[in-house]
Formats: sequence, C-alpha cells, structure tokens
Amino acid sequence: MCSTTTPAGRHWDGSPRITRHPRPLQVAGTSPSRLLRAGQSGRCRQCGNRIDLYQRADQRPIALHPTELTATNVPEPCRWHLSSGIAYPHGDGSPWCRIPHAVLCPCRTPLCRTGPDLDAIRRQLAVRTRRLTDTGSFTPAPPPTRPHTADSPTRPVVQMLLCRYLAEHTIEHIRCVAQTRHRHRCPHPVLTTTGPASTWRLLPAGPRHGQLALPEVLMAVYDLSHLPCSEQLRWRAQRCPQHSASPGAADLALTGWQPFDPLLHAPHICTRLPHTPARRFRKR
Repeated sequence: MCSTTTPAGRHWDGSPRITRHPRPLQVAGTSPSRLLRAGQSGRCRQCGNRIDLYQRADQRPIALHPTELTATNVPEPCRWHLSSGIAYPHGDGSPWCRIPHAVLCPCRTPLCRTGPDLDAIRRQLAVRTRRLTDTGSFTPAPPPTRPHTADSPTRPVVQMLLCRYLAEHTIEHIRCVAQTRHRHRCPHPVLTTTGPASTWRLLPAGPRHGQLALPEVLMAVYDLSHLPCSEQLRWRAQRCPQHSASPGAADLALTGWQPFDPLLHAPHICTRLPHTPARRFRKR
C-alpha cells in the first residue's frame, strides 16, 4: 500500500509549493523623496475613493488620481507629472499625465472646466462613493469647524530653520513618519521629554515676502529656533530620536508640515499662549 501523505514542500495534488519571501523596500540616499510607495496610497476623507499622496517641490502634499489619463483629455492647468517621487504642476511632454483628485472628487466643485471623459470618471467615483456609503465601508468626514484658539490650538504654528510651519496635529500628537522593522509606522511621538525643551512665544504674525502688510497681531508660536540645527532638522523630518539616528529607515507617511501663510491660515492664529495659568492676586 502506498502512503498518501503529502510532502511538506508540495500541495495535496503533488504540485510544488512556492514560497514567496517578502522583498524589503529601500530608498536611495540621493532620492528627493524618502516616502515609500506603500505609504503613498490613501482614501479621500470626503468621497472615500483611493488617492495617491505625493510631495510637491515646495514640500506641500497633493492628492492625485491613482491612474494616468490621456493628456489631451485633461486641461493644461490640471496636468501633473511625477519625477523621482516629486509632483510637478505641468506635463512632461508625454501623452499621459496625472490629475489632482480635487478635480474629479464627486463631493467637491470642479476646479476647472472638464470634458466628457473627465465627467464620466467623476460619475464613476460618485457611484463608488454611494456604494461604499451604503455598505458601511465609508463614513463621510464631518464638516470642518473653526478651531478653538483660546487655550491650545489644534493646529499649532511651529518655527524652525528660520521658517514657520502649520502642524497637522497638536505638538503632543505629532507622530514619527518612519517605518519600523515590522513595516508599520513608528508609534513614537516627535516630542520627547529627555531632549532639549522648547517654549511657546508670542511673536508678530508678519507677512510673507510679496504679501500685504497685516495688522500688528501677536500669535502663539512653538519656537524651536534656539535648539541645535540637528534637533530642528529632526523636527522638520518628523522623526523620533531613534529613527533620526538611523537615516536608512524610509518614511511610511508624508510629513504634516505646511508652510505657514498668515492670510490663508488666519483661523489657526492663536493670540494667547497655550495653557497659560491665570494670575492670582493675594488678598491683603
């Protein structure tokens, strides 16, 4: 009698079992973008459709439609192309281009005049949004509310490397963007209790170069200017001390910094220092 036991290296029908080992991703040190391809995909908070996140030349993020489109069907102001992981707002001469998701998002007003081909894609995304909403796979984000600027700003302004940036979260919740050995995003915050301390300061909300002058308004700024340059670079790269010491680790998410504009980001200006205790006068 023949044994019916299947060898460990084969399936039940005798076919060889192929084991695929995961291949680690690496980022070249000379790459202008250290973001892994696995961390560039996401979901639109308004419609739930898939988007690809990339950095622009001015280090601001942009959400692009995940597939390429024929350049002749896309208006010239909406054509984008990628080069070394950086998105540029014009075509590269090829018959294909990328388009911002904001142009096709069914929950937004189109930024430019679209043709029948883009309108068809917009309708397909609207149907997909309705399907995700009906199945419970997607819940639209609530409408944005005006941040509370009396005590602690929800999106503080940070000054480092002679520039000001608008943070995505509070100082305590700014999270490291590096990838761990288990291929997950690092859970550690950028703020540490053992490193050099920073202070909140009231600084004038001066205009940027080429803008109109604003009234003399003092705003709360989390000032990192007095820290060493290496510490400011760590904050700008949005990394914890452990991953800052290992530059070979790639990023699994985009940094949440946006160049601060006093006109565009006026709702986020806080005129009081956060968590400032009220003065108490002693009775005589």
